[in-house]
Amino acid sequence: MDTRQMLAQERAELVSLLRTLSDEEWETPSLCAGWRVRDVVAHLQTDTVSLTTYLGLSLRGRSPDRVNDLLVRQFSPLPPATLTDRLAAPAGWFGRLLPKLALADTFVHQQDIRRPLGRTRAVPPERLAAVLSHPDPFANPRRYTRGLRFTATDVDWSRGDGPEVRGPGEALALVMVGRPAALADLDGDGLPALRERLG
Repeated sequence: MDTRQMLAQERAELVSLLRTLSDEEWETPSLCAGWRVRDVVAHLQTDTVSLTTYLGLSLRGRSPDRVNDLLVRQFSPLPPATLTDRLAAPAGWFGRLLPKLALADTFVHQQDIRRPLGRTRAVPPERLAAVLSHPDPFANPRRYTRGLRFTATDVDWSRGDGPEVRGPGEALALVMVGRPAALADLDGDGLPALRERLG
């Protein structure tokens, strides 16, 4: 299965989840600092706007963080059903041009929503390995992974050299992009260093 197919499946699972959420759950704080569930979904609207529109936002924002803030301000006021319907459409320019990045971004943000809500899921091993192999570069994963070996215990995947951090692939994928909430699911000699890096 290619990356675009995995992205389509990841988005479909996210859309299915969002359609089940209550109004209260849409307002729940996510794992993204300062963002509610609805703000995370607003950020994911990147792939629902045209490339021209996104380039315009990039010129206004001038940094990825500011562009994200512009997206959240623009889309978070929309009704949940509208936000969800927009994500249900086929992938746009982002998913077509940068499918590995789009997959990693969608995966992590889906978990940012699921974990605080207690909505666990089983991720297909192939998709999980793809996310682990290509974490979102904008999250600066090397800041967290350098000098450590990451080993998944539920999928055939490992990377790096040094003291080991091991655990479920989903938890590894989250700590690799700065989510300390997943530390409790991990162990290994490298865990103290990783915990310090995650603050």
